[in-house]
Amino acid sequence: MAKLNKDILFLIFEELQVDSKTLFSCLMVNKIWCETVIPILWRNPWRYEINYSNKNYLFMIIASYLSDDIKEFLTRQGIQLPSVSFQSLLFDYLSFCRSINVNTLNTITSIGSSLAYNQFLLQQEFYCLFMKKFPELNCLDMNLIKHQIFYIPEAKNCLESLCELKCDTSIDPSYFYGLARICQYIQRLIIVNVVTKPNSGIAKLIEVQKNLKYFEWTDDFDVDYFTDDPYKESFLELEKKAGFLNHLILFFLHIDSFDYTILQSLLPKLHNIKTLKTNEFYFIGFTADERIMLNTLVYNDLEILNIDYITIGETSIIIENSGGHLKEVSLKPYDFIYSQDNFSDESLIFIRKIYENCPLIEYLSLAFLPCKNHLIEFEKLLQVCQNLKLLLLITSNYYETKEEILENRKEILKILIRSAPTNLREIRFFNDFNLPLEVLEEFFEKWRGRPALSILTSNFTYEGKDYKNLIDKYKNNGVIKNFKYVSYVYVEDMNYKI
Repeated sequence: MAKLNKDILFLIFEELQVDSKTLFSCLMVNKIWCETVIPILWRNPWRYEINYSNKNYLFMIIASYLSDDIKEFLTRQGIQLPSVSFQSLLFDYLSFCRSINVNTLNTITSIGSSLAYNQFLLQQEFYCLFMKKFPELNCLDMNLIKHQIFYIPEAKNCLESLCELKCDTSIDPSYFYGLARICQYIQRLIIVNVVTKPNSGIAKLIEVQKNLKYFEWTDDFDVDYFTDDPYKESFLELEKKAGFLNHLILFFLHIDSFDYTILQSLLPKLHNIKTLKTNEFYFIGFTADERIMLNTLVYNDLEILNIDYITIGETSIIIENSGGHLKEVSLKPYDFIYSQDNFSDESLIFIRKIYENCPLIEYLSLAFLPCKNHLIEFEKLLQVCQNLKLLLLITSNYYETKEEILENRKEILKILIRSAPTNLREIRFFNDFNLPLEVLEEFFEKWRGRPALSILTSNFTYEGKDYKNLIDKYKNNGVIKNFKYVSYVYVEDMNYKI
């Protein structure tokens, strides 16, 4: 392993770039491994889930690049600086760096002084240093920023290459005006909306973009009414870029009486969208009476559809108008199981739309009534969708007797045994999908010989001692990989990993 070609090592370490613990251990193997890992670690040294407040060596390395006159000035201010010089370092670490995380850098500079003014001075000198030493800047997370780095003489050459920007709406608009003058090729823009008033600077930054592919907006405020519209100005500019977007992620906090329908004009223009995620859909304005508007949402390249609150019928329309590339359909439709009068018919149509239009589907939330017609269509879906890896089952038993509920659940398990694709590795049972011990054991026994299965459930029944003993037995036999009881919040979250 230690004698692997350096190019091969680089490809391996690239796959491990977010795993600091493993990369740090690789540094110690030999010189070639160390020389290969260092540029990867230092490309974005602020990304790791470690305590940066005690990383004196990181502070020491960055401070060693400061010129003698700057060090002398900072020392006179009472800032503690290491005596090591840049020339004594084994690598030119900053030449590998392509990112800045303001919050992490603030934490690191606190090592030099506990005084706010001294930290401000030290941060300013570090930013000047970065603008000089970084060949380019690809990613900037500027939440909590205090310095207008675009005025640094070398900033223009460095910032012109910015590909990803993370920010929040509390930052003064003037800061975004400064960035808009230089950063016009941002591909990923991630915004946290922490104030409930418009930010004209963000709108201007969106306006000047020429290659925006990914846009994410997350509400994170604590008010129950708006005096101003915090969305309109920015989303009107985003609408002009809609045809270029590949990924749109929106998480809104619902404010009663506020009109969110500005998004109605944005959604039909997402002609090249691949990922569409939002936590809300109903208040955007596509009500049952306006469903005809959903037919304008034609997404031929759509791969990921992740919408929390949307009816099965609305989803079916979007799926029918997709181009056959969908790999994930993740919904939270269980609220409609009991409230939607025509849920039985709509869910049957939904199952058909999946196997007719989604041959590549890998991750699927499936809500249906476990009656004969639905079970027949469910089995057909399993037979057609051979790429399916994860299946979340949401079934209703609202109008059934206990005996009917058990028989239907047993039939679902039989169908899974009979027709589940070989790629299926994880099944999630939502809420009260509980099974008698002997039924669960029969399912495990018949699954034997297939790839080990992971099961996620929000039903506390499976925490019982007898169930745990049974699960452990089939884990030891290689039938079950994982069997975990968690909150329903995690069961429904496709991003949650067992």
